[in-house]
Amino acid sequence: MIPPGIDSEDNFILLRKKLDPEGTLSPQEWDGFAKIWQTVCVNKKQIITVPGTKEKYLYFVLEGVQRVYSITNSNKESTLIFTYGSSFGGVLDSFLLQRPSSYFYETLTPSTFLRAPFSSFEATTKISSKINRLIQLQVYEALSGLLSRISELQILSSTEKFKTLLKRSPHLLQLVPHKYIASYLGIDATNFSKLINKIVI
Repeated sequence: MIPPGIDSEDNFILLRKKLDPEGTLSPQEWDGFAKIWQTVCVNKKQIITVPGTKEKYLYFVLEGVQRVYSITNSNKESTLIFTYGSSFGGVLDSFLLQRPSSYFYETLTPSTFLRAPFSSFEATTKISSKINRLIQLQVYEALSGLLSRISELQILSSTEKFKTLLKRSPHLLQLVPHKYIASYLGIDATNFSKLINKIVI
C-alpha cells in the first residue's frame, strides 16, 4: 500500500510549471484541476504497476527515480523508460486507454509523487477544454521523446548513446544501478562497464 504524504503548495507549483508554464488556466480552472491530485510517498524498489492490471493513476514525479520495464520470454528484464523529478510517470498508455498494462512501473529510489485517479482526471479534462489541450500537449511531448529515443537506439553507436544520456540525465549514473542503464541503452553490461572507464565523466 502506498502511504499518503503531506500535500504541499510547492508540489502543485511544480506541477503547474510543467503543465501550464504560460499560465493559460484561470485560478478557478487550476483549483479544480489541482484538487484531483494527492501527494504519495513510496519506498525504494517498490513495484507500483504490474502487467495485466490497468494503470489507475497518472503520476507526477516530485522526487526520486523510477523505471518502466518489461520481462522477456527468456526472463530477461528490459528497461524502457526512466522517470524523475518534474516529469509525468506511470504506464501512460495503460492509464490513458484504460487497458491492461504490458509493463512494470517500479521505484528505484525513495520517491514522492502527485497522483490523480483516472475517473477524476477524465472528468476534469472533459469539463475544461484548456486542461484537455494542455494534457494533449504533454502526450505529444512524450511521443516526441519516445520517437527520439527509438532513433537513438537504432542509429547511434554505444558510445554516442552513452554520451547522449550523460548530457540529458547525468544524475542517473549516481542513482540507478548500471545494469538498468545498460539495458535502457541496449548495451551489454560488460561493454557498458568498459564505456564508463573509457569516457571521462
